[in-house]
Formats: sequence, C-alpha cells, structure tokens
Amino acid sequence: MIQANIGALPERMGIEFVEATPERVVARMPVEGNTQPYGLLHGGASVVLAETIGSTGAALHAGPGRIAVGVEINATHHRSATSGYVTGVATRLHGGRTLASYDIEITDDEGRRVCTSRLTCMLRDA
Repeated sequence: MIQANIGALPERMGIEFVEATPERVVARMPVEGNTQPYGLLHGGASVVLAETIGSTGAALHAGPGRIAVGVEINATHHRSATSGYVTGVATRLHGGRTLASYDIEITDDEGRRVCTSRLTCMLRDA
C-alpha cells in the first residue's frame, strides 16, 4: 500500500492507496465501520472514497504548487456491500490547466460494481 497523508476523514474511514498517478488512482476501503444502520455500505462512504481518489489524481495532474478542489461529484449506487473491502479506480477523463475530471468505479471483493461516480476538480495555485 502507498503511504500518504490523505486527511482525517479518509484515514478515519480506512482508505488505503494501492496506485496513484495523474491518469489513474486505485484505493480500497473496508466495509466494516463504514455502514448505515442496516449493515450495508453507506452511500456517503462510497462518495468519500470516490472524491478522495479522484481529487488525488487531480492534485497529481495539477503538479507542484497547485491544488485541486472538488466542484462537482455525482454517484449512482448499483448494489450493496456488507463485508470485506470495496476498491475504487479513478480514471482521468479530462486533464486541463484549470479543470480535471475523473470517472470512478467502485467494486466489491467479487468485482461487482457497487457505485459509479464522476468528479470534476478545479485546479488553482496554492
């Protein structure tokens, strides 16, 4: 796993990076501890995973001395997860000077799609 300072919320949720480049970011998150009252993965947890990995890719794309700030995210929840891990893969769709967009697929341990998300980040000087 890649060691990085990813902030208090992602750390609290147990997000672990596997791969991180400007074009593609992969991370996983445990279902346990990130559920809603019925024992299912919380939809908001999927969105946190999506925004975390998409924003990481955008920050890497932006480069030194610049930051990425999320301006739009959407998510479609396809199925529930009740145990194990979910894995998110963020793939860059657009990488410009002021905006970067990522397509994010989140799957369960069996490779079944749990959530699809898209994130757009504004890139600006730090």
